[in-house]
Amino acid sequence: MSLQSPSASMSAQPISLTTSKPTAADPDRASLTTWIAVLAAMIGSFMAILNIQITNASLLNIEGGIGTGVDNGSWISTSYLIGEIIVIPLTDYLSRVFSFRIYMLVSATLFAVFSVACSFTHDLPSMIATRGLQGFAGGVLIPMAFTLVLTKLPKAQQPVGLAIFALSVTFAPAIGPTIGGYLTENYGWRTIFFVNVIPTAVMVAALYATLERQPMQLKLLKEGDWAGIATMAIGLSALQTVLEEGNKDDWFASPFILRLAAVAVVSLSLFVWIELTAEKPLIQLRLLKGRNFGFGTIAMTLLGFALFGSVYMLPAYLGEAQGYNAEQIGSVLAWTGLPQLILIPLVPQLMKRFDTRYIAFVGLMIFAASCFMNTTMSPDYAGDQFWIPNIVRAIGQAMVLTPLTSVTTGDIAPQDAAAASGISNMLRNLGGAIGTAVLATVITKREQFHSNIIGQSVTLGREEVRNRIAAMTDYFLSHGVSDPAAAHQRAIVALGNAVKHQALVMGFSDAFVVLGALLVVSAIAVLLTRKVKGASGAGAH
Repeated sequence: MSLQSPSASMSAQPISLTTSKPTAADPDRASLTTWIAVLAAMIGSFMAILNIQITNASLLNIEGGIGTGVDNGSWISTSYLIGEIIVIPLTDYLSRVFSFRIYMLVSATLFAVFSVACSFTHDLPSMIATRGLQGFAGGVLIPMAFTLVLTKLPKAQQPVGLAIFALSVTFAPAIGPTIGGYLTENYGWRTIFFVNVIPTAVMVAALYATLERQPMQLKLLKEGDWAGIATMAIGLSALQTVLEEGNKDDWFASPFILRLAAVAVVSLSLFVWIELTAEKPLIQLRLLKGRNFGFGTIAMTLLGFALFGSVYMLPAYLGEAQGYNAEQIGSVLAWTGLPQLILIPLVPQLMKRFDTRYIAFVGLMIFAASCFMNTTMSPDYAGDQFWIPNIVRAIGQAMVLTPLTSVTTGDIAPQDAAAASGISNMLRNLGGAIGTAVLATVITKREQFHSNIIGQSVTLGREEVRNRIAAMTDYFLSHGVSDPAAAHQRAIVALGNAVKHQALVMGFSDAFVVLGALLVVSAIAVLLTRKVKGASGAGAH
């Protein structure tokens, strides 16, 4: 089994995207046309990532609106993520088949169309289908924005472009539930799917004016790595379904999960084999042999785990443990997102003065510290108590992505930029999908563990328990319950609920420990990379 040379790879052909190139007179500055194209693409990236999380704070409302239960409602987010994860690695190839300009404009337009279609659905199957198509169209916009930065901006200005890209990757997930929660509480859940229309229209108009017309290369369809595409799509879809359904079906105790897991393992193993042996592979796995790209991608995957995992856990905790509504959840999460608007634009200046590896390391450790700050939560730990950890989290997240991306792609040749973009963005999103499933399982299992431990102490053989039940019985008798037996029964139920609530809070605390630990591992992976020449100077890669 041998790795193919760059020239043999499908993705090794440079993508010709056009926008004006930097003028010969000033090669270190991109033209206005180029910047318009880059900024327009960033709108698409921001909206695509925003829509992964925009439904999180509103799931209960959407589930009620389309008549489905809590167990199935998570598919509203998952189907979108499956679409994104599958299409991201396909983007490099399809953008050469249909031309960068046509593929991006059509995908952006379909993204808006399917977004609006989601608001008109009335049952779960149609919502899953439209959200999946929305993700398949929107997922294209993420790696293409990244590719524009690496291929069209001069080295000296790439940190600025990466900082803008970082806003879409870290700010969008944090602010998504805030926007979704506000719209849901004030205008109804269907309005959250209309937020994409105007930004997408602006993006399409700007890209239509700045991207050069190029002929399609439909002949490349004959050269496509269709076996790789099929095994990847089947494997990733099966894996994501396992992750989504595993926790509520008790994982491998379920024959359905067991069969899907087997499909995922077989399909993804075949996919890796095909990519390592195909003459023109869909994904250049050889890029992972590079020290910086390999370790950087590990760090990026774990970062995706933490980014999406934390945005999953905070709304879940506030909704389940504290009874917050969608708008209240959004207001708490805003303090993770809003400070990044101020901090991320300052990161390129830090990169001119310090080694980018150390900036990323410090950012990851600050992010980890914010998670460890939430490991001793109590039943009254709510929005006010999250304020400081969320500010700390915002500082850490703001410092991470731009330098980490710079380190990861520092040794990537321009012709490999699109392929590298597909790999890193796919694995970051896949890390987020795995993170959400793992954390949901951790919370469930640890809640059961703590409930059993606490339950062993809460017995009628203990005087404190009897006194507590007696006090609660008196409370119910003095508040409208006339039957002593009924009041006693309600006191026992209330005590059981208190135990369950305490166990749930402790389960979330344990999940934050897992997040913090994985971020420390991510930080260590960054330290294993090599310093990129010129990375601490003018931001050169």
